[in-house]
Amino acid sequence: MKSQALATTGERVQPVRLFWLATLSMFLIVSQALMASAQNAPSSFSDLAEKVSPSVVNITTSTTVAGRSGPQGIVPEGSPFEDFFREFQDRQGPGQQRPRRSSALGSGFVISEDGYIVTNNHVIDGADEVTIEFFSGDELPAEVVGTDPNTDIALLKIDAEEALPFVEFGDSDAAEVGDWVMAMGNPLGQGFSVSAGIVSARNRALSGTYDDYIQTDAAINRGNSGGPLFNMDGDVIGVNTAILSPNGGSIGIGFSMASNVVTRVVDQLQQFGETRRGWLGVRIQDVTDELAEALGLADTAGALVSDVPDGPARDAGMEAGDVIVSFDGQEVEDTRQLVRIVGNTEVGKTVRVVVNRDGETETLRVTLGRREDEAEQTFPAAQPGTPDEPSSMDLLGLTLSPLTTELREELQLSESAKGLAVMDVDQTSEAYEKGLRTGDVITEAGQSQVLSLGDLEDRIAEARDAGRKSILLLIRRGGDPRFVALSLEEDG
Repeated sequence: MKSQALATTGERVQPVRLFWLATLSMFLIVSQALMASAQNAPSSFSDLAEKVSPSVVNITTSTTVAGRSGPQGIVPEGSPFEDFFREFQDRQGPGQQRPRRSSALGSGFVISEDGYIVTNNHVIDGADEVTIEFFSGDELPAEVVGTDPNTDIALLKIDAEEALPFVEFGDSDAAEVGDWVMAMGNPLGQGFSVSAGIVSARNRALSGTYDDYIQTDAAINRGNSGGPLFNMDGDVIGVNTAILSPNGGSIGIGFSMASNVVTRVVDQLQQFGETRRGWLGVRIQDVTDELAEALGLADTAGALVSDVPDGPARDAGMEAGDVIVSFDGQEVEDTRQLVRIVGNTEVGKTVRVVVNRDGETETLRVTLGRREDEAEQTFPAAQPGTPDEPSSMDLLGLTLSPLTTELREELQLSESAKGLAVMDVDQTSEAYEKGLRTGDVITEAGQSQVLSLGDLEDRIAEARDAGRKSILLLIRRGGDPRFVALSLEEDG
C-alpha cells in the first residue's frame, strides 16, 4: 500500500515538472528575443555624431531691409493719429529711415571635398550674404550655385584651402518606418546640436508637386532647416525642412525631404545652375471609384487626362479622357506618382506612354519637353451650338443653358467657350456635393462633345442603354478642366 501510494504521488508530480520546464523554456526564448531586439537599438549615438559633425555646418544669412518712410504698421492709414506719428518719426532724425540689416540662421551639410553645401532654399532666399560656420569654429563666405523652390533645396559653394570632410547621400527608399535616425543642425541658434528618433512615416506630401517627405520624431526646431537626417550608417537620407507644430517648437512631427529627390535636384543645380524637369503637357486628375465606373475601368489605378493643350502629349496623339496607366515602363498608381516620374525623366527623352482609351490600351511615344519652359496654353475655337433648342433644362440636379453671346459676356467667358452653362445647382444634389457651381461649363459628356442640351440628353440615354450607373462630365471653371462622374439614378 505504501509503495502504491508513492507511485501515485510520483505520477502526479511528473506533469507539474513538465509544465514548469516548458514555462522556463518559453521564458528563455522570449528573453533571448528581447535581448536580440535590444541589440539592434544603438546604445549610444556618440560614434556617429563624432563621425559626421565635421561635415555639418551652421548657416548665417544677412539681408538688407528697407527702412520705414512713414508710420506704416503703427496706425491705420487715414487715422487721426497718422500725422502725430509721422512728426514723431521725423524728430528721430534721418538715421531712423536708413536701411537695416537682418540676419537669419539655418543649417546645411558638405557633400564634396571641394566645398559644395546643401541647405534649404528658404534658409538663403533673398540673402545678400551667406556665411558658413564649421564645427571647428572656422567661418567662410558662400555663393549660391542654384535653388529649387519646388523642393525647397539650395546648393551653395565655398572656396577652402584644404579638402573638406563631407557626407554622402543614402537611399531614402530603403528607410523603413521604425528605423533609427539622427538629425543634426543649429536649432534656435544654439549651435551644433544632435537629436535622435525613428522614421515615423514615409512618402508624406505637404504642399509641393514633387514632395516626398520622411516624417520623423527626432526633435527638429527652427534653425534645423537645411540640416541632414542621417541613418545609422552615417548616410544622409533626408534634408530637414519643416515641422508640424501649434507653438513653433518641436512636438515630434518633423519632415525631411527624401534624399532620392534631393540628389536629382542637386545634380542638376551643380550641372546647370537650375532644374530641368521633364514635361508631358497634360492636365490630370486621380481616378475615383465613380470615374472608374463611368469609364468602364476595372480599378482606380492610373491618371485621368482632363485636358491636352499644345505640347508633347498632343503631338503624340494623347486625348482628353485617356487614362495613363504606364509611363516609361513604370506602372502609374495616381497623379502624384506620375508627376514625380515625369519630372525625374530627362528632358528630350522619348518615352512609351500606355493609355486606356475607350476600354482599349494604346501605346504612344512622347518626346518630353522641359517643365520650366511651359508656356500659357490656349484652347481651340469652338463650333457654334445647335439653334432652336430650349433656353434651359434641369438635368442631374443642374439647371443648364446652351452658351450664347450674352451668357459668355455675363459669365466672363471667351468667345471660343463652348458647351452648357450651369445656371443653378440644387444644393441637395450629388452635383453640388461634388463641387459643381453656378458659372461652370460642361464641355463633354460620356467623353463626347456637348454643344446643346440635346447632345447631353443623348449622352445620358446612351450611358443608360449601356448599363452605366453614372455619366462622365468634363467641367471647365475659369479655363481649368476636371472630370466629374454623376449618378444617373438621380435624374431617373
